Amino acid sequence: MIAALRRHNDAINRGDFDAAIELADPGIVFVRPGGLPELRGVEAVRAWMEPDAFESQRYELLDFEADGDRLLTRQTTMARGAGSGIEMEIEALTVWTFTQEGKVVRVEAFSPAEAEAAGRALREA
Repeated sequence: MIAALRRHNDAINRGDFDAAIELADPGIVFVRPGGLPELRGVEAVRAWMEPDAFESQRYELLDFEADGDRLLTRQTTMARGAGSGIEMEIEALTVWTFTQEGKVVRVEAFSPAEAEAAGRALREA
């Protein structure tokens, strides 16, 4: 799972979104942070990968914790705003759920505040 996720991350950072989406199961569900609506299906998730508000964006995977078919990652997202040039860096947690075939069927991303609460809940479980 970790090796597949590293390849996925490398593909996104190269801007190769077609290669990145190959890790997704056709029925993938992406639970976005901040209460944004879920994305369902490969086409919706693939479209989301294309940067629109950012001139550039890069993801760095920092930590991994596996539990059965799920993988918890801590990552940093670095981006530069399109037009404004404003740079941002956000650390967050993401829970990836894999099928037996090694495809990602569910992704749950947490904003920094949500990540802190989720991290506490995982440690207490």
